[in-house]
Amino acid sequence: MKSAKDYLEAANAEVPRIKAAEAIAHHRDADATFVDVRDSADIAKTGTIAGAVRVPRGFIEFAADDASPYHNAALKKDAKLYLVCGAGGQAALAGKTLTEMGFSSVTNVGGIGDWKEAGGAMEDA
Repeated sequence: MKSAKDYLEAANAEVPRIKAAEAIAHHRDADATFVDVRDSADIAKTGTIAGAVRVPRGFIEFAADDASPYHNAALKKDAKLYLVCGAGGQAALAGKTLTEMGFSSVTNVGGIGDWKEAGGAMEDA
């Protein structure tokens, strides 16, 4: 039987994680899409990355599937996706799902606190 630790280790093995400073350097890239996978209550408490698409982890499959009526057009298979969450775990798990769905470039930025601490651009909820 698999544990939460097993799922997280598999996700971390598949989805590369970068430091916040490196992600900040990519924030203005034309082909970069930043995605906050936390729920709206958590985003309301801290704000999020400026311009980030907000897709809760529990909804990622529906938002990422272009055949779904809930598809989010910002989630393009060829975009460079940078995922953020509270500490990095949800971003890794969502990233693994996206790679399994055929997204070619998915990166875990880690936690929003790291982004803020590194001076990344923020916006309110």
